[in-house]
Amino acid sequence: MTMAAAMQSRTAEAPARSKASRIAEIDIVSDLAMAEPFWRALENTGHLATPYQRFDLLAPWQRHAGEHEGAAPLIVVARDAERRPLVVLPLCTRQNHGVTVACFMGGKHTTFNMGLWDADFAGHANTADLDALLAALRTRGGVDVLALSQQPMRWRDQQNPFALLPRQNSINGCPLLAMPPGGPPESRISNSFRRRLKSKEKKLKALAGYRYHLATTDDDITRLLDWFFRVKPARMAEQKLPNVFAEPDVEAFVRSACLARRGEARVIDIHALECDEEVIAIFAGVADGRRFSIMFNTYTMSEHARYSPGLILMRNIIDRYAEAGYDALDLGIGSDDYKRLFCKSDEEIFDSFVPLTSRGKLAAMAMSSLSHGKRLVKQNQLLFDLVRKLRRAFG
Repeated sequence: MTMAAAMQSRTAEAPARSKASRIAEIDIVSDLAMAEPFWRALENTGHLATPYQRFDLLAPWQRHAGEHEGAAPLIVVARDAERRPLVVLPLCTRQNHGVTVACFMGGKHTTFNMGLWDADFAGHANTADLDALLAALRTRGGVDVLALSQQPMRWRDQQNPFALLPRQNSINGCPLLAMPPGGPPESRISNSFRRRLKSKEKKLKALAGYRYHLATTDDDITRLLDWFFRVKPARMAEQKLPNVFAEPDVEAFVRSACLARRGEARVIDIHALECDEEVIAIFAGVADGRRFSIMFNTYTMSEHARYSPGLILMRNIIDRYAEAGYDALDLGIGSDDYKRLFCKSDEEIFDSFVPLTSRGKLAAMAMSSLSHGKRLVKQNQLLFDLVRKLRRAFG
């Protein structure tokens, strides 16, 4: 069967009840290559998508980590009557206790999960549009429940169309730093905090070859990742935290995405603080011209760690992107203390658990309740500290 025939075999007219929708046809495909042209079309400037849903980030995730985890691609492509893409949903399915769950690709490695939307379509999307997407998944996707976590309520000042679905607050918020264009340095980081960091940095500046830089060559990127995958396990073990980078397939995904080119930049950018003796700290993340979002980081196990190299590196990154005209920066999901030193507000993040079959109803209720319970624990400092102590005692 040709690719066109394979696409056509799974294409159907949108349901009659969705006549108010601009969606004329919907494909559900399991082959990333089939979805790639439509996917990339919605990555272009002017559309609504986060950098975490770029094809060149999620394709290597699926090829390496996703496949290892038992995730199967399930990509929804909706088009208008002229066959122009309106939305691409980069989903994958997993089997969980006999229930087929569809979630966004990327697993634990994407801070934000969203579809890729035609901006005009997203601005006018209504329940009829969402009904059409859900109906296609219900009848042709073989999915019992949608578990759509860590979705931003808004992106680039535009509402996420999936905010129209039943939703609840995510377990964790995302610390956010707003950077008004043209604002003075103290509007981003207070002068007193800058002085504290400058005092600490004096010790590092005395090191031979001390420098901050953005990795631009394959050799530099590979060298920094070699260091990261040596140091990160030791740092996580010291903190008695699980290492989400431990699996070889995860390492292969990260290396592939960091080396993938995006114009003159990379799909994942790596910022580093170094001296001739060693790498001192790195922060890696994704950028889209307006916002930089941290994905992963670590810092040296040597005595140089006492001078807060991670905070110094973050100051450099913030100033770099602010001077380049970016208006926001986030440090990823979670409530680590260092994030609050820079980020005074939070991105509004939500989850949706949508049953598509009778079997999925119980699963959706269970997922929703579990997520809500975890959020309550995170918001109660006494409970959170107790859980953390128990993890360290028995982890």
